[in-house]
Amino acid sequence: MSFIAAVVQDCSVVFDLDSTIDKVDKITKDAREKNVDLIVFPEAFISAYPKGLDFGARIGMRSEEGRIMYSKYYNSALDFNSIQFKKLCNIAKKYKILTSIGVIEKDNGTLYCTALIISKKGELLGKHRKIMPTAMERLIWGFGDGSTLPVIDTNIGKIGSVICWENYMPLMRMAMYSKGIQLYCAPTADDRDTWISSMIHTALEGRCFVFSSCQYLLRKDCPDYYNPIQGDKNSTVIMKGGSCIIDPLGKVIAGPLRDKAGILTAKIDLNEIIKAQYDFDVKGHYSRPDIFKLNVNEKENKPTIYDK
Repeated sequence: MSFIAAVVQDCSVVFDLDSTIDKVDKITKDAREKNVDLIVFPEAFISAYPKGLDFGARIGMRSEEGRIMYSKYYNSALDFNSIQFKKLCNIAKKYKILTSIGVIEKDNGTLYCTALIISKKGELLGKHRKIMPTAMERLIWGFGDGSTLPVIDTNIGKIGSVICWENYMPLMRMAMYSKGIQLYCAPTADDRDTWISSMIHTALEGRCFVFSSCQYLLRKDCPDYYNPIQGDKNSTVIMKGGSCIIDPLGKVIAGPLRDKAGILTAKIDLNEIIKAQYDFDVKGHYSRPDIFKLNVNEKENKPTIYDK
């Protein structure tokens, strides 16, 4: 089968949950007008990837200003029991588009960088919490575990998400390939030119379609109290994009888009996956399980267990 897929290159309304969800509605409507069946949003689109901030942290020290900034960030995150979460799901239902979107999820006192898969009927099909926040991301985000590594079988293909530098984890990629992923969503905040080579490699390695979505964010898109290290001019580029779509033989079929917002689209034909697996199937005839095996722990790790 074939269909039209889209990757979004745009930005959050930084630290503003309701306005960002309204923006998701507008972007999804625009995509629907392009006859899109799958839309992929960037990492932490709801409601900010706080690039350039330090939240007042030093070794052995945290500032009051940093705690205030964190509280603003926390209050703009998405609670899955909220009206805003229902509104987000209803956007996918209203426009009948399978949606992959990066959100900052709040659960009790912890934030997680999470990717959601929402069906055309507005149902949450699955979520993936980033298992390895990179560098200073560990200051503000918790760690996911193996219980949120889904690959979901939908009417347009098997879909899953691997967030940003998780894509540099070979065993993480292999876990997703082994589940038969066809529509490999790679929401990211990495806007470097070198990122594209990683996405091409992933498509070739997994013989899957790769959808990489990154924000295009300017200083003017952020609130007045947002003071990024990149600079404080309205025109300062905080993230420059680089979104793309790659086919199973490593051909870039859309993008990379740089230095502007936009929606990239491409026609996706799942038969291209079969053609690509003819000479390389990393989970099958090219796997050598007599030598190499991967053990994946998919249990949820809770801090407290009550024995009754």
